[in-house]
Amino acid sequence: MLVVLLALGGAMAYGVADFVGGLLSRRTSAWAVAFTAALGAGLLVLVLEPVLPGSPTTSDLLWGAVGGIGGGVGTAFLYRGLSAGRMGVVAPISGVGAAVVPVLVALAAGERPGTLVWVGIACALPGIWLVARDPRSNSVGTEGGSAGVLDGVVAGLGFGGQFAALGQVADGSGFLPLGLNQLGAAVVIAALALAVRAPWVPRDHAAYAGLVCGVLGLAATGAFMLAAQQGSLTVSSILTSLYPAFTILLAAIVLRERVLPAQGVGLALCGVAVALVAAG
Repeated sequence: MLVVLLALGGAMAYGVADFVGGLLSRRTSAWAVAFTAALGAGLLVLVLEPVLPGSPTTSDLLWGAVGGIGGGVGTAFLYRGLSAGRMGVVAPISGVGAAVVPVLVALAAGERPGTLVWVGIACALPGIWLVARDPRSNSVGTEGGSAGVLDGVVAGLGFGGQFAALGQVADGSGFLPLGLNQLGAAVVIAALALAVRAPWVPRDHAAYAGLVCGVLGLAATGAFMLAAQQGSLTVSSILTSLYPAFTILLAAIVLRERVLPAQGVGLALCGVAVALVAAG
């Protein structure tokens, strides 16, 4: 049950971070928000590291850094889709990818989930898709939709790679690998922003407010890492990947955005998935 609570806590924190990041990105560069969030989170861990318990090995630190590459790629392409108005295409693909990649890695490593967990996965994947999908955005058949598919696939591989890498960090390693993860993500975001000539240096209050997203994202990633250390990578990644549900719920409560019928079905499937995975 602890693994379930940690993973769901990570999903909630990711969902709130995405909601806040989306609001901030309407006021300033999405790249600047993402960079500030990752850099701030990484520096926070380094500042607190002397008082945090843990004895990471070189392998743990390397896995944390490798995960940062995936996290940076995932964030960069997700935000590129957001800034281009292709979120309804990018989000569902990236969400499913973030769930599938670590599950495949876990299976290759020898994990064998029970029947209820498999049924929960079967509910979670379409649930994530339906919750994140907005049919009012560009369709896959348009030029923008095709670009959104590419952004979504790359983002999903990035986030999934981050989850899979952090799942290899050993219990008792502390949070320094997590700090390297966030700093690595910041470097990747800055590099990709430079490559596409997008503004990424924070220059206004909205961009600096990305630190809020950084703290939330740090809490989410830390909760996922602890969940994976205490239990199954499969269960941890599937439940954490339900974060779009929390973003949609926040948008409905705070912004009074209408929950579309398909999203309602997706939320229901996500709820069933949580119950089945927890029972399994």
